[in-house]
Amino acid sequence: MTRISTPFTARSTAAEVLEGVDLTGRRMIVTGGASGIGLETVRALRGAGADVTVATRNPAAGERRLDLSDLGSVRAFAASWSGPLHVIVANAGVMALPTRQVAANGWELQLATNFLGHFALVTALHENLRQAGDARVVVVGSGAQLREPFDFGDPHFERRPYDPWAAYAQSKTAGVLLAVGAARRWAGDGITANALEPGYIHTNLQRHVDAATMRAMGAMDEQGRLLTPACFKTPEQGAATSVLLAGSPLVKGLTGRYFSGNQEAAVVRGGPEVMTGVASWSVDPDAADRLWAYAHEAITA
Repeated sequence: MTRISTPFTARSTAAEVLEGVDLTGRRMIVTGGASGIGLETVRALRGAGADVTVATRNPAAGERRLDLSDLGSVRAFAASWSGPLHVIVANAGVMALPTRQVAANGWELQLATNFLGHFALVTALHENLRQAGDARVVVVGSGAQLREPFDFGDPHFERRPYDPWAAYAQSKTAGVLLAVGAARRWAGDGITANALEPGYIHTNLQRHVDAATMRAMGAMDEQGRLLTPACFKTPEQGAATSVLLAGSPLVKGLTGRYFSGNQEAAVVRGGPEVMTGVASWSVDPDAADRLWAYAHEAITA
């Protein structure tokens, strides 16, 4: 399968990616669209004419409530949607919770929020996506998926020691597998599903990251002030690949792919020393099918 390239770079902004693109009449949902790259995703899509609904845990005026860790909230949100849905951008997430926490259904909270809530939302809105005829599911992943496969033996750290970064990485691997699973099931409905990594950006996502880790990344000085290393992007640049997959005609019809820096990423062996690409375990169709069944059972139990 030939890897797709685009004329954009890792430094292109969301507005540049959608320059000249008309999304008028296309109805979209962006989870976590009130801040960070989610907010810039919303701005760019609306700037191109899309009708964008912001779904967030703490909504302001004009936004709609959605707590992805609460399956009741997810079901209520999905039930309130009527008519076709052209795009859903699964953007919301939490990262590196310092202690193990669980959602009401017993799932480890990062996995519940970053993966299961989005799985429940996307599957509940499947018929609305099908009605659109050419819908797109976009899952915002992370380079962290290179670090950990999904642990089917103990996904909620009930027996193994809890590790904040292992839990985050596993949840992001699961998100990519969500896109793979949807791509395998819904192509006949005119629905494409792809995942991406936005890169390093200063956002609220880092609120749980300790100062020592931030300093090790070169993202904070000894006085606690944020620094911006050369490898970091602006939020406008971080949102670029999200809007590429959500609205650009350049990727029309593509499904089951993983993008980074506005280019399709190479499939690589994951591991602690690997810095680029998508891990083979993150796009493994057998793992995607197994995880789909596991999540389906969880939301219907």
